Amino acid sequence: MAMTNRPHALMLAFPTQGHIKPMMQFAKIVSARGFHVTFVNTENMHEKMLKSGSIQSMGGINFETIPDGLPPQHGRTSQIDELCKSITNNCSPHFEKVIDKLNNSADVPPLSCIVYNGVMSWAQKSAKRLGIPGVSFWTASACGFNIYISMPLLVEKGYIPLKDKSYLTNGYLEDEISCIPGMPTLRIKDVPSFCHDPTNYMYEFVETQCQAALLADFMVVNTFDEIEGSIIDTLRARIPVYSIGPVLLSVAEETDGLSASIFTEETSCVKWLDSQEPHSVIFVCFGTMAVISERELVEFAWGLEASMQPFLWAIRADLVRGASAVLPVELMEKVKGRGLFVSWAPQVEVLSHPSVGGFLTHNGWNSTLESICAGVPMICWPFYAEQQINRTYVSQVWKIGISMNDYVTRGVMEEMVRKLMKGKEGEEMRRRSAELRDSSIKAVKKGGSSYNNLEKILEAMEGRKDI
Repeated sequence: MAMTNRPHALMLAFPTQGHIKPMMQFAKIVSARGFHVTFVNTENMHEKMLKSGSIQSMGGINFETIPDGLPPQHGRTSQIDELCKSITNNCSPHFEKVIDKLNNSADVPPLSCIVYNGVMSWAQKSAKRLGIPGVSFWTASACGFNIYISMPLLVEKGYIPLKDKSYLTNGYLEDEISCIPGMPTLRIKDVPSFCHDPTNYMYEFVETQCQAALLADFMVVNTFDEIEGSIIDTLRARIPVYSIGPVLLSVAEETDGLSASIFTEETSCVKWLDSQEPHSVIFVCFGTMAVISERELVEFAWGLEASMQPFLWAIRADLVRGASAVLPVELMEKVKGRGLFVSWAPQVEVLSHPSVGGFLTHNGWNSTLESICAGVPMICWPFYAEQQINRTYVSQVWKIGISMNDYVTRGVMEEMVRKLMKGKEGEEMRRRSAELRDSSIKAVKKGGSSYNNLEKILEAMEGRKDI
């Protein structure tokens, strides 16, 4: 296909690992289907990806960068509200300059569509101006999106905002919510915590961006019908929406794969896993943004030690709030040979390893999907945003995990690990996890629900068919 005849997808990702990773995977799929793809990063994120080597795995993808409006030394993900505000206020004019540059270049085909992250909905205006499809890619869970667009309903019903801080501890968070379309009865604590307080900038940001996402020509979600089909059906009353996930499986089906990590992975841990018994290892990772206290770090560690299970723990340098992640010497001696600590792990490879039998996770959507795709049950300890509702679906709806209390103690940690790895309840979760793993694989195979949806949306992105 001649360069000028190829459809051209312009892709815009929000600059955090959780959003970048599935967007990169989708970009590789779209490129493999014959599209010319231009991927727009912020300058800061692009630099991180260059250092980690993930850009090198994106052969065939063209990159452009825009400033995020923040100084180089800014913490960004550790000050997420400031990052969101700066991107919303500063990025659109720079994105328009990229569009003008591409459309005035004889070396690339004219733009056919714009695929933008669901929390960067201002890009829809650019698509409308150009008269091309604007595609909102919701990289998190469909249940998370449904919660966010239901915030006005929850306000109307009086569930949020909380009346005062006493409602955090007086039992109110256990009250049930049964008014959200397409969802089971939930607790108020399942709603993202920033939704409790309208003075929190993230409340305004998420509500505004998600309502604006409904104005897209259509939306794609990194999920599959077998786990979130009822929510997708509910959302279709508001917007044409299609499940196309798990994109991590689709990209493996259609390409030679990619590394989408912003951290350098310590692949040597896989050799250590090779020496462990099948389904014996608990993998621990709280993602790229979660921060914990020194007390929580120590309680998690002693609980893992007491469980007597082998464990692999990815501990980022900035995992502990305001301090270094240093564990007691006595503990390190006790777990020597049974516990392995790395700064970052190749998570998909680790979860897919036959020695891994459980995953202690923050329930970010990428981590949750990766665990589902590997058939590994979870211990759920959410940190932020829609991770709370992901936990509820993992533990209560899909029944492939155990929900852990927010307040961590070593005794509870030990009990959770033993229950998951050795108990009858854990055996049933492992069986159910294997069923969902098989369903996820089926969804992306030819004739599967996500495969068929992908065919439809690629035609729409190319402008050959309306949805």
